[in-house]
Amino acid sequence: MTPALAGATAVAALGGLLFGFDTAVISGCQDQLKQLLSLSSGEQGFMTASALIGAAAGSLAAAKPGDLFGRRDCLKWTAAFYLLCAIGCAFATDLWMIVAARILGGLAVGASSVLGPMYLAEIAPAAWRGRLVACFQMNIVLGVLVAYFSNYFIGKLGLGDHEWRWKLGVQAFPALLFLITLFFIPRSPRWLLMKGLREEAADTLTRFGASETDRQIASIERSLASSQSSRGAPPLFTRQLRKPVLLAIAIALFNQLGGINALWYYADTIFAMAGFNKDASALQAVGLGTANIFATILGMAIIDKVGRKALLIWGTVGCGIALAGVAWIFTTGARPELLAWLFGLFVVCHAFGQGAVIWVFISEIFPTPVRSKGQTLGSFTHWFMAMLVSWSFPMVARDIGEPFAGLPFGIFAAMMILQLAIVGIFFPETKQIALEDIDERLRESH
Repeated sequence: MTPALAGATAVAALGGLLFGFDTAVISGCQDQLKQLLSLSSGEQGFMTASALIGAAAGSLAAAKPGDLFGRRDCLKWTAAFYLLCAIGCAFATDLWMIVAARILGGLAVGASSVLGPMYLAEIAPAAWRGRLVACFQMNIVLGVLVAYFSNYFIGKLGLGDHEWRWKLGVQAFPALLFLITLFFIPRSPRWLLMKGLREEAADTLTRFGASETDRQIASIERSLASSQSSRGAPPLFTRQLRKPVLLAIAIALFNQLGGINALWYYADTIFAMAGFNKDASALQAVGLGTANIFATILGMAIIDKVGRKALLIWGTVGCGIALAGVAWIFTTGARPELLAWLFGLFVVCHAFGQGAVIWVFISEIFPTPVRSKGQTLGSFTHWFMAMLVSWSFPMVARDIGEPFAGLPFGIFAAMMILQLAIVGIFFPETKQIALEDIDERLRESH
């Protein structure tokens, strides 16, 4: 790997760290904000889901600017939005200012979830693509861990009623770093060829270590030509693209129907409902974040060897077993000391399965001219479902042992059974296959 490729990967994946931090940091503020602002369960859910409303909108809005102005340059705007979100939350005076700032941060999360993996997929050689795009996912889980550590240590500073401001505002520092470093990486060679900038594309491919630059350019141009049936980007919802569309929707849908973001957004609250005190709940969240990052590293290390489909299958099996156990404990009130272990199993299996695969897989299955639209579709589905789950979870969650306390976790477990069947029957394997060849194989499979 050349220094240019390593640097571009690190910078683009930094958007994933902010993605993860923004996802998890609210967990440590839930109880304090609910008390200080006298929030109902519905208002608490809306405050949490507001970032996801922005994320859904950002994922929809990112594709066209990404095609017009380039993936890298649009990531600069997402960095600026992350920065403004952190500042807005830190100085908010009421619920609606927090909501407005979180929607702005959500726009950045949604846009970066489209643009970051797309940029990484388009700069990576086929043999490295899975690992490089998975760097985005690794930085997401690193961001989750950093957020939990940050919440724990800030919670120990005795900041009183201003504690939540510091927890939410500290995001400004990585956001500023992301914004600055984006000015020092090149544009995607595939996007450059879409715009007819052949010389710059060749230079970028050379800097990224391409051994046969002319052959790669010709291959990319053939892919562009075969999919460009009319002026401008071709439509996404066509018979020809039916299979990748359905695959992108399915993987994004089940990513959230397993309940992972309910755990990340409400980790401290869930452990408190099971009888853990504030410090113990925060430490359990740190433990989950640590397990998450190690499992993601494992997924990254083997994704190009074991394959995307195998990781999805085994990850889904583990998630289903863990969630069934959690549902049993919350329903019966028995053995709450096992919750941390079961949630740990859930996090590990999700991390090396769905977590490591989702953004890689979606970035691979669409032809270059519609890749941004396909990434947008998958990202929007992901964030829309995350919004529904995070908004509704506090309204159905119950303390351990109460009637229907295990219901949400039972539903999540049932969704894992359904996902296992769908992945096993319909999902193709894409490991170590050039993007242009994946396009051809999916067309042939219709």
